[in-house]
Formats: sequence, C-alpha cells, structure tokens
Amino acid sequence: MEEFLMGMDWTTVLLVPAVIVITAGIFYLYSTALRLMSTTTVRNKVVVITDSVSILGNECAKVFHKGGARLVLCGKSWEKLDALAEQLAEDCDPAVTFPPKLVMLDFSDLEDLPEVICEVLECYGCLDVLIINGSMKVKAPVQNLSLETDKAIMDINYFGPITLAKGILPSMISRRGGHILLINSIQGKLALPFRTTYAASKHAVQAFFDCLRAEVQEYGISVSTISHTFISPPAPAEEIPAPAEEIPAPTEEIPAPAEETPAPAEEIPAPAEEIPAPAEEIPVPAEEIPAPAEEIPAPAEDSPAPAEEIPAPVEETPAPVEETTAPVEETPTPASPKKVFSLGIAPETMAAEIVKTLSTKKKEVVLGRTFSKAAIYARAFFPNFVFSVMAAGVQSSDLNHDL
Repeated sequence: MEEFLMGMDWTTVLLVPAVIVITAGIFYLYSTALRLMSTTTVRNKVVVITDSVSILGNECAKVFHKGGARLVLCGKSWEKLDALAEQLAEDCDPAVTFPPKLVMLDFSDLEDLPEVICEVLECYGCLDVLIINGSMKVKAPVQNLSLETDKAIMDINYFGPITLAKGILPSMISRRGGHILLINSIQGKLALPFRTTYAASKHAVQAFFDCLRAEVQEYGISVSTISHTFISPPAPAEEIPAPAEEIPAPTEEIPAPAEETPAPAEEIPAPAEEIPAPAEEIPVPAEEIPAPAEEIPAPAEDSPAPAEEIPAPVEETPAPVEETTAPVEETPTPASPKKVFSLGIAPETMAAEIVKTLSTKKKEVVLGRTFSKAAIYARAFFPNFVFSVMAAGVQSSDLNHDL
C-alpha cells in the first residue's frame, strides 16, 4: 500500500479535488444564469393570472409584479382583487413596476367568458403569458355525487380553462408567439379513489393542452403544464409561535413568591438584636437596671408576631406551582400543523417553478414528493399492482364504512 501511494503522482492526487471544484462551479454558474433569466423573462410582458386571489395566485402576482410584468389579475371577488392590487402597490416601487389591471372572471359562468376575454385583451391590446390557475376539488364516494355537482366540477376544471385558451389563442397566433401555462393537479396523471369527477376533469384538461401543444408549435406558441400535489397554506405556520410566547409568562411569576418568603425570615432576628441592647446598658448606671428589665419583655411579646407571619408566604408558594402545569398541556398542540403542512408544496416553491418553466419553456413539470412521482411511474409500468393497492386501501378506509 505504501509503495502504491509513493508511486502516485501529485498531479493524480490533485485531479480529483479539481474536478469536484470545477463541476460545482459549473452548476453554480448554470443556476445563476437561470436565476438571471427568470428575472428578465417576464419584464414588460403582459401576464394574465386567473384566480389570482388564491394562495398560489397571490404568490405569483407578487413575483411577477416585482419582476416588472404588466399584470392582468382575474378573480371572482372584486374586493379581494382590489386588496391585492393595493398590497402590490405598497410592497413595490411604482416607478419601476406597472399597476395591475383587474378583471372579474368566474369559470363557472361560461356564458360571460366571451365578454371577459374581450376585456382581458383590451387591457393592453395583446397577451404574452396566460397562467391558468384555479380548480374545484371534491372528495366523496361516486354514488354520493349528483349530476349537477359533476357538471359544476367539469365547468370549472375543464370547460372554463379551455374556453379561455381558445379565446386568447387567435391573438397569440396573429403575433406568432406567446406562452400558455396550465396549473394542473398530479391527479391528472394518477387517479385516486373518491375523487372520480375531479380526477376525470384533470385528466381531460391535461389531454387537451397536450394536444394543443403540438397544434400551435408551428406558430411559435409554447404550452406548458405543471402537475403538483396540494399547496400548503402559510397561515397556520405563522400562528404556531403564539402559544410559545405565552409559556414563559407563568415562569416569570414563580420567583415572585420566592422573594416574599425570606422577608419574614429577615424580620425574625430583628427582635433578637434588640434584646442584647439593654444588656449593654445594664452596667452603666446601677439605678437604671430595672428600666431595661421592663423593656426586655416588650420585644419578647413582639417576637411571636413574626413567628405567626412565617406560614403566610408558605401557603402562597404552591399557587404558582399549579399555574406552571397549565401551559405544559398546551405545548404539544402547535406541533401537529408543522407536520401536516410540511407534506405539501410551498407557494414560494410553486411560483419559482412557474417562472423557471416560462424561462426554459419546459413542456411538462411534475412537482411533488418522491412518493408521488414514484406512484406515477408505478402506474405506467405496474398498473395491476397499483390498482390492487388502491382497492385494498378503499376496503380499509373509513369512507368505506359510510357507503
């Protein structure tokens, strides 16, 4: 072994670290270039975001507004749209950003969609990016869903998005460019039990935009789809530290009685110090001996007084001890939301992925945990196994008992 090490050249020894450093540098430069491209991709571009008042739509509006895009924000509530526009104006410098345009849009109202499309196109006269966001989710056994509910889900998740895309498409074809991005669910790739109509609508809209991608490529129009798992709301994460701030409150009250307890202990020796005082005065005048003798019992009468006060603070000490147990029972409650919401995709991650997809013009993105991606591949290569697992899960689920 020593002969082998002695025979190695120093160039060979330094080659491995050099390759590692060079590879890391290349990846760093690549990520930096993508980040710079992402910031300039949407600058001065007309971007339409549907359901911009949702968690994901709100985050996308912030990112694109800071990037200098000309936003057209769509939603069902005018009050929420107006509040979002005011928030964007406060967070960014108006000198370097554009005030967003607001348009009322409801996918469930298909009759008004042609007018909404005209209003969207009139905002800036053209359109560069269309981000189709928003859907209606239902989880229930198939026999419990009415036909009206099925139609409502299909209107919002399928007919609404494709009607909007068809209305915007002629403007993009005339300009020979544009980008349509569909925010879809991972259930457009993998159907799960108790989500029959929802999964069907997501499969249908995924198939529509897959076909549309091939048809409009000759016009320079890009079509991308992002299939993701559920979006984790940020609100509960902000409320978690609230109980933690209340916990130390009782601990500050605990030492208060502890400071009161020594107070009587200091008063006890006070009479003891007064007793020897007359003893020093006894030898001075012989005639005054009886005078201090009469004063001696005076402190003796006072001495039992502090002795009676001693147990008073002792009785108060257990009071704060009972208060300390109260916050201890509340501490485990905020721990559960962290675990629940950590399983989803953060809105910031989704917004960053959307900007990256627009800059790279990637056709399809699956955003989720490793288990979700593995289930999609298992569905493609081992369908019978996946179907058996789903059926076994239905038989052991709580919903099966309610059928």
